[in-house]
Amino acid sequence: MRHAGAVANAGGLVAGYALDALLGDPRRGHPVAAYGRAAALLERRLYRPDRLAGGVFTGLSVGVPVLVGAAAAYATRHRPVARATLVAAGTWAVLGGRSLRHEAKAMGRALRTADLPAARQRLGNLCGRDPSTLDEPELARATVESVAENTSDAVVAPLVWGAVAGLPGLLGYRAANTLDAMVGHRNARYAQFGTPAARLDDLLNLVPARLTGVLTVALAPLGRGDREQAWRVWRRDRADHPSPNAGQCEAAMAGALGVRLGGRNVYFGRSEARPFLGDGPRPEARHLPRAARISGAVGLAALGLAAAYPLTVGRLTAAVARRAVRSWAGRGR
Repeated sequence: MRHAGAVANAGGLVAGYALDALLGDPRRGHPVAAYGRAAALLERRLYRPDRLAGGVFTGLSVGVPVLVGAAAAYATRHRPVARATLVAAGTWAVLGGRSLRHEAKAMGRALRTADLPAARQRLGNLCGRDPSTLDEPELARATVESVAENTSDAVVAPLVWGAVAGLPGLLGYRAANTLDAMVGHRNARYAQFGTPAARLDDLLNLVPARLTGVLTVALAPLGRGDREQAWRVWRRDRADHPSPNAGQCEAAMAGALGVRLGGRNVYFGRSEARPFLGDGPRPEARHLPRAARISGAVGLAALGLAAAYPLTVGRLTAAVARRAVRSWAGRGR
């Protein structure tokens, strides 16, 4: 039955990825949006300008989805078809690969036709920067950086945690990532309260971000990029970003496209100066379809690894853990 569960998890990941690739995000009643509204209600009840309150908020907001996922996984432990269906639905709900690529291509079309008002309006679908004064290179840069980072956040990381922990991993990761987007800001309100959510998101993305960087380097030629240049820039610049994870993805993408990322980012009410990543010109409209193509290839490669994990490393790890528990229990008698 354990083998059936591993097959169900792997099959559910593949089916959920296919649903996202074919259908994209649900147009109405998106589960992540509903979760965000519930988390916002909880925040209003628990908010205090300190880390303890933020820790309680984060623990409840992430713990409940994990427990729901664990209960569903336990209830379907002898029903592999039901397990696969739940994992597929969960994977579809938490992935955002199709939408990410669609937005990058739509931004490229707007910039190619010099429709800056339309391009500025679209940027809000990708990131939280203030687009009101951005020109084509800055809009293109923001898009490339968002595609690079969200390839990890919205595709690779959910697949990694789905592979490692099944449905609880999928739901728990998406909850933590959503909280980071909601309260993980460096502003007066969330400087303390949002720290636990931001640190949890950083921790959960340590491995996925680095995997995204490596896959971006390896698959750079699919976006007409230079693998050697991507490798060189990734190794040189990945630690320069203020985020412990975003730099992994952005440096690799900068090298793959042969562009320079980073600079001054203006948000609503604040600005940040980011180090430069990569060499060459600033991004242009022509780079956006290439970034989308690399993002799609990285997602497919991550899916292959994620689907293989429950049937290989995951089974071996579980067997070793069970043997260790039996050995410890035997010594305790």
